Amino acid sequence: MTDFVVPSALEPGDRVAIVAPGSNRATDYPHVYELGLERLREVFDLEPIEFPTATKDSEYLYDHPEKRARDVMDAFADPEISGVVTTLGGFDQIRILKHLDPEVLRENPTRFYGISDNTNLACYLWNLGIVSFYGGTVLTDLAMQGSMHDYTVEHLERAFFADDLDAFGDIRPAERFTDEDLDWADPENLDEHREMEPNPGLTWRGADRAVSGRTWGGCLESLDMQLRTGRFLPAPEDLDGRILLLETSEELPDAIHVREILIGMGERGLLSRFAGVLVGRAKARNLFEDPGPEARAEYRENQRETIAEVVAEYNPDAPVVFDVDFGHTAPAIPVPVGGVAELDPESERLVFGG
Repeated sequence: MTDFVVPSALEPGDRVAIVAPGSNRATDYPHVYELGLERLREVFDLEPIEFPTATKDSEYLYDHPEKRARDVMDAFADPEISGVVTTLGGFDQIRILKHLDPEVLRENPTRFYGISDNTNLACYLWNLGIVSFYGGTVLTDLAMQGSMHDYTVEHLERAFFADDLDAFGDIRPAERFTDEDLDWADPENLDEHREMEPNPGLTWRGADRAVSGRTWGGCLESLDMQLRTGRFLPAPEDLDGRILLLETSEELPDAIHVREILIGMGERGLLSRFAGVLVGRAKARNLFEDPGPEARAEYRENQRETIAEVVAEYNPDAPVVFDVDFGHTAPAIPVPVGGVAELDPESERLVFGG
């Protein structure tokens, strides 16, 4: 089984690398990107250091996966860099993994932050026993329009500065949430607060036994690409007793697609290995599609039912927790990938620790 290390915590005033290992919209929306960097400085007292990919456009990044890999390795190996923060997600980050030198990363464990397509790097680091954080992306979490949510600030401070993952402790749901997108093309939108709605809290399904284990996973669409490729997955036995992390992106995959991916995991003999499952609240609209509040609620319930049904088929002993505040909705917790999660259905407690 893999032994895990939590990279050293950051301290106020530390330098953090800004990298684009996936796609990048900083060149299209520099006002959003600069706001994210400003928040790192003013809210967290961290000094962002732009590595070469941070200011390259998506076309360049697609054509040069080796450059993206080089930025990640250089950032980890730089003794003056305390953390590595991604600009955005993307869709093809898996293409950089073959260009990484695992020894460089293993010998220089550094706190890494990013969601969505950054699932690929989080899983790669997991294989090396390096805990990372599913959260903290520049153009989304940090550049949240209007102002950063206190809930996100609170949990990012722990992910940045806590020496021990036990500082996360019991996870309480945010009071309100949003999955609304604002058009980045209009700089005036930076002053607008997104539409918020009451948070109904966690939803518990599946088995009623308490479980704990180290987390593995991330964005379902990125995990699907990992499963199709098969080159960077952990050994199946390394997933025994782990907690599966799942959440879906702004692509809004329908219930059939979600079911197909999970059945693939089940038939591959992976789904039965997990002790439990944590599912981030589903994003149910994007800039191009907003079906209204009733349809969004129906989309989320359909996804819950689908995941619960497939998990029950392949792993009836696993509790499943839905609507955890991580992933593509806001505010969000930077979930430790490779940290320990404890799920207790009886008391309805969710705890993250070391």
